[in-house]
Amino acid sequence: MNTQIKAADERMMANAIRALAMDAVQAANSGHPGMPMGMADVAAVLFSRFITLDPADHRWANRDRFVLSAGHGSMLIYAVHHLLGYDDMGMDQLRAFRQLGSRTAGHPEYGHAKGIEMTTGPLGQGIATAVGMALSERLGNARFPDLVDHFTYVIAGDGCLMEGISHEAIDLAGHLGLGHLIVLWDDNQISIDGDTSLATSMDQQARFAAAGWHVQACDGHDGEAVAAAIAGARQDSRPSMIACRTVIGFGAPNKQGSHDAHGAPLGAAEVQAARQTLGWPHAAFEIPGDVYGAWAKAAARGAAARADWNARFAASPNRAALAAHLAQDLAPLVPAMAAYKAQLLADKPKVATRKASEMALSVINAALPFTVGGSADLTGSNLTRTKGQRSVTRGNFTGSYLHFGVREHGMAAAMNGIALSGLFRPYGGTFLVFADYCRPAIRLAALMGVPSVFVMTHDSIGLGEDGPTHQPVEVLASLRSIPNLTVLRPADAVETAEAWEIALSTTGGPVLLALSRQNLPTLRSAANENLTAKGAYVLHGGDDRQVTLIATGSEVEIAMNAAALLADGGIRAAVVSAPSFELFATQDEAYRRATLGNAPRIGIEAAILQGWDAVLRTDDGFVGMTGFGASAPAPALYDHFGITAKAIADRATSLIGSAGKKTERV
Repeated sequence: MNTQIKAADERMMANAIRALAMDAVQAANSGHPGMPMGMADVAAVLFSRFITLDPADHRWANRDRFVLSAGHGSMLIYAVHHLLGYDDMGMDQLRAFRQLGSRTAGHPEYGHAKGIEMTTGPLGQGIATAVGMALSERLGNARFPDLVDHFTYVIAGDGCLMEGISHEAIDLAGHLGLGHLIVLWDDNQISIDGDTSLATSMDQQARFAAAGWHVQACDGHDGEAVAAAIAGARQDSRPSMIACRTVIGFGAPNKQGSHDAHGAPLGAAEVQAARQTLGWPHAAFEIPGDVYGAWAKAAARGAAARADWNARFAASPNRAALAAHLAQDLAPLVPAMAAYKAQLLADKPKVATRKASEMALSVINAALPFTVGGSADLTGSNLTRTKGQRSVTRGNFTGSYLHFGVREHGMAAAMNGIALSGLFRPYGGTFLVFADYCRPAIRLAALMGVPSVFVMTHDSIGLGEDGPTHQPVEVLASLRSIPNLTVLRPADAVETAEAWEIALSTTGGPVLLALSRQNLPTLRSAANENLTAKGAYVLHGGDDRQVTLIATGSEVEIAMNAAALLADGGIRAAVVSAPSFELFATQDEAYRRATLGNAPRIGIEAAILQGWDAVLRTDDGFVGMTGFGASAPAPALYDHFGITAKAIADRATSLIGSAGKKTERV
């Protein structure tokens, strides 16, 4: 099949995008026609001449990645996928744009349709996550140069570049020299409120250039100019930004160039006028055969490239190693972790769980070739780097440790991009209080079901003297509220090792480890079963209990001491370690009832009460924080805020007394 596409054909290909975009938005009576119509010429050139992908195998490992960072323009990617022949994007899906159950959601949703590389919508997340995809490609190329060699293309709008995360992302990409990342900026000078001059005077080209990018500008409606710019970008060793000067809503004669074309249907009269202006006489949702044929040539070019790659893969000495990366088999880790946990039980170390995390990571990184880690400029505090890990630097991507810099937001998004690549399992560290800086990317990871691992240390008032700005009293509650995010707050070195086993075996969503700064004793006496995976379990006592003390993380030690005080007074207390409310909620009712018991319960955590209704009843007790922390050594803070063994024992005695003769609690 001749895959050469003429310029005239590309204009028809672009007009097909425009027609489908305005028709679908009009049918839904909602949506954003302006960006797809304005960037249609750029998209036609990009997909017809440059992007290499095969609709017949949307998960092909060496495909180019395309990220629609300006996700409100989702009809662009839906139209392109329909025209390319993706078998799950029939015309019925375009007609059902934005309707319940369709694959054509208001913003592109990862996993809803083939070929959508990530969920976009929150502006800036796309370009920042694409940095992670491009970084993964360079890491893969350094290991498998004959098999991993593809580009990541991004269409971004003014809003993406105004969002603060874009600065973190372009700074990191420029610093690392991610030459296979190409951003096509829809430079239409229009935002929702009107002209961008209302809100910004930024010289975006100068900003990207200052960050070390290759920068070009072109007329976004001149196909040859667009093609020349993309070709130039592909040849440069730096990441590239192409400022594509476009007209929003191009083709709609009365609304183009105005914010009126941004986020609302054009209206039946304007749609008809646009058809006349564009020379597109076809009915709504009607595409002529010659246009389908032009797009089929683009798909055929990708199919040929995939066939060539498959032949290279079959003959490559790197075939088995790449397959292992793609499979991410944990089997080599099993015996190593079993031996490590046995050693922990023998040694019973008293270490901070951040240190215990480093110890577990040393075993993990030695056993698995596909883990890559990093920190937001807190390596010595997060303890995320293990012996033998080499730094990833500009021009040398053979290492496995990433210096994300003070860019928590950008780090979290880049981690998602690395995870989405399928080649590596990323983990990244910062202080738990700065999870709020990572939150949009953590939320997207949960929404997409991406297995990023967030290592958050200094998890409570136990960090001490740095004071309330760094003490995350409310952060655990906010993280536990995110659906599909597993939060793990281990109590000792054994639970931390188990938490890492859970993190690596979880493939359907992100995992966050909340780790202590202060040293904690080893409390477990056995590790033949991963009890952390149950979410909560009886660590001490349980038979004929009079009170149940439920604690997480560093407060489990305090609960154990409280149980000892109560025992001295003749009161039988069970201690339940509850490292993960989310995992505990997945256990069957019988197990949960047996673990929690019917006796009065006391929750214990150096954090606020919110979220503890998962395990506490209205008349149960709680020992924790009711406001922000303070600056002092950790022991003084625990005393000051009343999170002590004595306070817990006193509360338990009071609860037991008030319970009277009541024996059954629901």
